[in-house]
Amino acid sequence: MTVVHVTPRSLLPRTALIGGLLWATAACGGLPASGKAAANSAEESSTAWKEPATYTYTLSSTEGERALIGTFRVTVRGGKVAEAVGLDEESRAVVHRSSGIVPTIGDLLKELGQARREGADTAEAEYATDGHPLRVTLDWDKNAVDDEARYVISAYEPGTP
Repeated sequence: MTVVHVTPRSLLPRTALIGGLLWATAACGGLPASGKAAANSAEESSTAWKEPATYTYTLSSTEGERALIGTFRVTVRGGKVAEAVGLDEESRAVVHRSSGIVPTIGDLLKELGQARREGADTAEAEYATDGHPLRVTLDWDKNAVDDEARYVISAYEPGTP
């Protein structure tokens, strides 16, 4: 029986292989796992902003089969919605039926947090430089139809309305 022993003439191939593996491992370790780093930075942004007791904003709520669809001008006093005005046909119908479902910005952030805790397929937010949210996008199950929600916040004015 013949036994063949393979011995490398140089350590260079072995060193290159080990170096390459170490580099690849370090590079992969820095990548966010399924968007976690982006979500964390978004959460940090949202925690930097403190919801004032009094403010006004415009909410455009779209997507999905939900009761809260349309564009609203919202006045918040004492941390609660004091007035919601429908700016289009759909939102006027919502305000007429049940104005109590129009949220504060804090309510939208709570919904975002709940979606993240419950593992929604999409739970994203974009923030202004002062930290208040500009857009919240939710999709509880990407394979389900009409469970999405998209909120766009504009004309935000803190202070006494």
